[in-house]
Amino acid sequence: MTVVYKEDMDGVDWQQLKSILIEDDFDNGRSPEQLRESFASSYTFSIAYDGQKIIGTARALSDGVCNAYIVDVWTYSPYRRQGIARQMLENMMTKMKGQHVYLFTDEDALPFYKGLGFEEQGIGVSTVVGEWLVNNPNG
Repeated sequence: MTVVYKEDMDGVDWQQLKSILIEDDFDNGRSPEQLRESFASSYTFSIAYDGQKIIGTARALSDGVCNAYIVDVWTYSPYRRQGIARQMLENMMTKMKGQHVYLFTDEDALPFYKGLGFEEQGIGVSTVVGEWLVNNPNG
């Protein structure tokens, strides 16, 4: 297996990504077009491929100065524990030098992130403004 990491959107099959996220129980309801828009609006991202098959994603939101937030870290289940997520994150973090990088994760993933230099920090809170995945700036 040769994993290729891409940091551009050329040729990304958003429908394939949507389908495999559903199959792997990692889908949060975004349509293929919303997935494309999410990645296009990111500060940086990495998409891992095995041939033409998408097997991993990670992306970061950032002001480009001091704060960044990593989201959508996912590796397709049959490919986990092979260093794919680590490589995607390392690729992205080279573009976030000098920034405070934050992410939310499940407790069972803490050892993985601690191995990348992350430290547990505070309590996070969140809310959904309006209706989940409904983005009507005029309404």
